[in-house]
Amino acid sequence: MPHAMHHHYNTLISEIWPTHASRANIVRGTVLALLGSLLLTLAAKVQVPFYPVPMTMGTLVVLGLGMAYGWRLAGATMLLYMVQGAMGLPVFAGTPEKGIGIAYMMGGTGGYLIGYVLAAVTVGWLAEKGWDRTMLGTALAMLIGNAVIYVPGLIWLGVLFGWDKPIFEWGFTPFILGDVTKVALATAIMPLAWHLLGKYKKQDGNSA
Repeated sequence: MPHAMHHHYNTLISEIWPTHASRANIVRGTVLALLGSLLLTLAAKVQVPFYPVPMTMGTLVVLGLGMAYGWRLAGATMLLYMVQGAMGLPVFAGTPEKGIGIAYMMGGTGGYLIGYVLAAVTVGWLAEKGWDRTMLGTALAMLIGNAVIYVPGLIWLGVLFGWDKPIFEWGFTPFILGDVTKVALATAIMPLAWHLLGKYKKQDGNSA
C-alpha cells in the first residue's frame, strides 16, 4: 500500500540532482523545467500505432514528470509548457496544423491541457508521499492522474459541443486501452528506477 500520507519522501530527481543553495536551486529548477517542457513537446509529436487510435506519449510524460519531479517542479514545468504554447510555439500535438496559441488552447483539447497541469501536480504530490516507490502505489497514482486529466477534458468538450453529443465516445473511449498500457509501463518503470538508483548509490558508497 502507499506510504503514510503525512510522511515526505524525496522525489527521484531530488535523489539524482539534490537541492543546494538558493541560487543553485534556481538554476536547477530552470534547467529541469526547460528539459521537461522539451520532453513534453517531443512526446506530443510522437504517435505510436495502436488500437483503436494511435497512442501519443503525452500523458505518460506528464504523469512521469509529476512522479519524478514532485508537485512544485512538475507544476512549474507544465505552466512553462502552457506559456510556450500560448506564445504560439508549436509544442502541442495538433500544432501548427490545427492552429497555434490561445486559439488552439481554447479548442477541443483545452480541457485536457488544464488536466495536464492538475494531473502533474497531483501525481507529484503523491510521489512526495512515497507512492512511486512500489508498483501498487505507482499504478494507483497513475490511474488517479489519468482521471484528473479526463475530468476537465470531458467537461470542456461538453461545454464546447453540447452535452447531447457523444462526448465519452469522442474524448474517452478511444484512449482507454492506450492509457492502461501507459499505466502498466509506468508501473514497471518507476519502482525499477528507484531500485537501480539504490543499487548505484550502494555500489558508489562501497567504492568510496
